Amino acid sequence: MFTSQGPSLRELAVQAFSSVERGYDLLAPKFDHTPFRTPDRLLDTVEEALAASEGSFGDGLDVCCGTGAALGMLTRLCRGRVTGVDLSAGMLAEAERAHGAADRVDLVRADARALPAGLAGGYDLAVSFGAFGHFLPAERPALFSGVYGALRPGGVFAFPIGAPLPPSSPLWWAVAGFDAVMRVRNAVWRPPFVMYYRTFPWGGVRRDLAAAGFAVETLPLEHFGRRPDGSPRWRLVLARRPGGAQS
Repeated sequence: MFTSQGPSLRELAVQAFSSVERGYDLLAPKFDHTPFRTPDRLLDTVEEALAASEGSFGDGLDVCCGTGAALGMLTRLCRGRVTGVDLSAGMLAEAERAHGAADRVDLVRADARALPAGLAGGYDLAVSFGAFGHFLPAERPALFSGVYGALRPGGVFAFPIGAPLPPSSPLWWAVAGFDAVMRVRNAVWRPPFVMYYRTFPWGGVRRDLAAAGFAVETLPLEHFGRRPDGSPRWRLVLARRPGGAQS
């Protein structure tokens, strides 16, 4: 799973017993050499789907941008400025190394649950990849309300979501085991490291998006195929702030 350039077992252990912010500061220089980075295949598929369904956008926001894997996608989809927001200074430093020369890209250190007032109403597209496991279900309303406030009327919050894994899948047991270990770790160790794989179910997410004011639809990401029952393995969620046309 990890390349020779990735973190050692000791480095991962140190990260696991740190806070989320400190853990990612430590992991940042090697993060892109781990399986935790969003795969290019997923980024490319989302970009293609957004371009086909929405066309181009004005300004773009990457919520929990990490090392900036999605910033290139946003610069191609958006005509205006692109902003990446992340809590980890270390991850932002890596994003700066990769994208700092782009004059349309700004990087902001902030908690996604409390986005800065300066971002309010400034974006036509917001995206997020691979970060939702860091938010407990009770924190989703603040997260979604903040993104809603950052969008202009007609703006879209887009993110991919996978179909539920069947209990017969070995991966189901792997993620269930990981979540169980993390719950034990957080019960006996401080500071907590919030990272769970099964706390973002589509039913609850849809309800929280709607409660924040979004009009929600999904598009199948056909590149990833369909399950035996015919449902897509991955969907692209398009949560739109009503009240205006895309700029």
